[in-house]
Amino acid sequence: MALLGYLAVSTSAADTLLIDDFAVPGGPSRLGTPWRLVTDGVMGGVSAGSLSWGQVDGRHALCLRGEVRLENRGGFIQTALDLAPEGCLNASAYTGFRILVRGNGESYKLHLKTADTRLPWQSYRGTFQTSPQWHELRLPFGDFVPHRIDVPLDTGRLRGLGLVAIGRVFAAELCVTEVGLYRSTDAVHEAHLP
Repeated sequence: MALLGYLAVSTSAADTLLIDDFAVPGGPSRLGTPWRLVTDGVMGGVSAGSLSWGQVDGRHALCLRGEVRLENRGGFIQTALDLAPEGCLNASAYTGFRILVRGNGESYKLHLKTADTRLPWQSYRGTFQTSPQWHELRLPFGDFVPHRIDVPLDTGRLRGLGLVAIGRVFAAELCVTEVGLYRSTDAVHEAHLP
């Protein structure tokens, strides 16, 4: 899958739904659900990771750090969030996900789970690139690729998301200061933040 393209745009607050801004360190998301660490250890892999909350360049942030390794058919670490305490989140009125991130220059994935993804390896995947500066990315639902599932992405029945370091041996360092949904007719974009 190709990396997403970039075009700077602006929107009003009414065009977004904030899922989390990490203002409560270690606390639940704005949806009331907790972020959690998941590694390939659940299937016998040896990748190791950690989550931390705190200030990064003056912003509240959640950071995923660790080492992705491929031994024992492994190869991922992620921070995952359930999008609805019970049932599903209806995001059909939105265009895609908006994330404010910084990292170590590596590419990462945003995985979506829906009511149709019943097996742990099924997801819909979008790819994004990080840089050492905070920047805003918009990942439209139309760019998410089904992984090991033949059902189209149903944005009306989202159950979870994951920010994932996956698929190759590397040191992961990904920090996020906002996660949300956006509604717009504009293209995917990246905007560097002060």
